[in-house]
Amino acid sequence: MKSYDYLIVGAGLFGAVFAHEAKKADKKCLVIDKRSHIGGNIYTAEVEGIQVHEYGAHIFHTSNKEVWQYVNQFAEFNRYTNSPVANYKGEIYNMPFNMNTFHKLWGVVTPQEARERIEQQKQEYSVEHPKNLEEQAINLVGPDVYNRLVKGYTEKQWGKRATDLPAFIIKRLPVRFTYDNNYFNDDYQGIPIGGYTKMIEHMLEGTEIRLNEDFLSKREEYKELADTVVYTGMIDEYFDYCYGELEYRSLRFETEVLEEENYQGNAVVNYTEYEVPYTRIIEHKHFEYGTQPKTVITREYPKSWSKGDEPYYPMNDEKNAALYEKYHALAMQEGNVIFGGRLGQYKYYDMDDTIEAAIEIWKSRN
Repeated sequence: MKSYDYLIVGAGLFGAVFAHEAKKADKKCLVIDKRSHIGGNIYTAEVEGIQVHEYGAHIFHTSNKEVWQYVNQFAEFNRYTNSPVANYKGEIYNMPFNMNTFHKLWGVVTPQEARERIEQQKQEYSVEHPKNLEEQAINLVGPDVYNRLVKGYTEKQWGKRATDLPAFIIKRLPVRFTYDNNYFNDDYQGIPIGGYTKMIEHMLEGTEIRLNEDFLSKREEYKELADTVVYTGMIDEYFDYCYGELEYRSLRFETEVLEEENYQGNAVVNYTEYEVPYTRIIEHKHFEYGTQPKTVITREYPKSWSKGDEPYYPMNDEKNAALYEKYHALAMQEGNVIFGGRLGQYKYYDMDDTIEAAIEIWKSRN
């Protein structure tokens, strides 16, 4: 008899949801994480009374009522609405692209005027078969919006020029002909009051947790502890990169406490100019309408991933999709191991997608 029904590798959102479901079914779980804290990339730490998103901004949003009800078991959510703004050469534009954006760009007032201006630009500059991201984006929104609000940000995010990125990366760009600055169309949106770490703590309540534990450094020893392993780390690393490395994008964060009450007036400001090295500045207190006398900001710098870095975004292009399929085939042959989450399934998941996936995998196995 093994000591645990499930060994869950990774105390992030996927692992915490799976552990909670398993505990409800009276299964015995051990959750381990190589970091010194739970929460994975949604971990928040309190600094000067402010909940700081240590691994980038996370705004919970979903149109799935069941998922919304699920997370509300573990946290009370505030009414935060994601309304980022873009800074391009000192000029401020609303995101997503809406009537406020178009008025700033062209002085147009009505939706009809905005539609006509965009259609005119699309017809003038579009190509029949876009060969790269730049051509595809111009086909969608025209050069004015693209050059100021898409090009530089995208090139920083991916680490490549837009003309070297495949067209399929941008299938659509959100364009709204209303004066609505809400970035998401989802029915439910907010930030857990008191931070995401508290929410994960509630999910893992009653479950044994061991931190600063590296599963891969002693995998055979750990596998002996449980009937089934739930692995949420990098799938290529699990298999010792036997087919080569999948590509990821990483991030570097530069966080500072400022002796002022309000630095930028918004939680998220994107810097869309290529020459500015960071993609955005996060002012964390605005996620919870903070009134503290100080503020905490984080500059977010995208960077290439190499071994030892934290992987944040899978590079979901055709080459990496083909490589992932090879690893997925190996995973299907791996007895008693479930691969889950953004890294285990090499897939970009929002938080609601992660919760859905964890619950679905749990149900499929029980």
